[in-house]
Amino acid sequence: MTARARRHCRLAPTMRSPPLAPVEWSVTHGLVAYAEACGFMAERVDAIAAGRARELVWLIEHPALYTAGTSAKAADLIAPGRIPVHRSGRGGQFTYHGPGQRVGYVMLDVRARWADVRAFVCALEGLIIEALGALGVEAHTREGFVGVWVGPREEDGLRQDKIAAIGVRLRRWVSSHGFSINVAPDLSHFAGIVPCGIREHGVTSLAALGCGAGMDRLDRALRRAFEARVGPTCEAP
Repeated sequence: MTARARRHCRLAPTMRSPPLAPVEWSVTHGLVAYAEACGFMAERVDAIAAGRARELVWLIEHPALYTAGTSAKAADLIAPGRIPVHRSGRGGQFTYHGPGQRVGYVMLDVRARWADVRAFVCALEGLIIEALGALGVEAHTREGFVGVWVGPREEDGLRQDKIAAIGVRLRRWVSSHGFSINVAPDLSHFAGIVPCGIREHGVTSLAALGCGAGMDRLDRALRRAFEARVGPTCEAP
């Protein structure tokens, strides 16, 4: 997708008419086991597809682990015995999850809201960029890559650091998995993998950038950006 197309995705209306019901919004405090989260998502996706449950955005943190997406290459796992490794049904390659990282699991009816997977991914990138901007962090996308970056624009030819990763899965047009944003994780754990298969650039966090915003401020900024770009939310029961 060209840079122009990406900009168009982020600026174009993301909702189709008629408006859909508010998306449930849930924040779980404390660490949630990865397998437990995946099991919950699978059940919720089936319920949404069957019309038995509302769409949901679920914000959580995981214990330290590496996850391997459907495109993961064995050579990109540099330290296989360092922390647990979980195979994942999401798209993408290897990434790290752990304390201090906000993980957003996004269970939405993509066909009803966008009818286009690329537009859905653009919407996720756009709302993350908007949320980070509200915290004083200027971020952007990169041509040819999925995710959100900070640092010089790619046309400057200088090193950039990734602050948010995106990896999604669709079943019956309902999404699962979603995004992760580095707030204040242990960045040394990223040295055990080639994050997202990208060797020439690095990773960073809000804390490493000198931004003192914690999880709560980020969560509020994400919710505001989601409501502005996707649609209304309501508290999950």
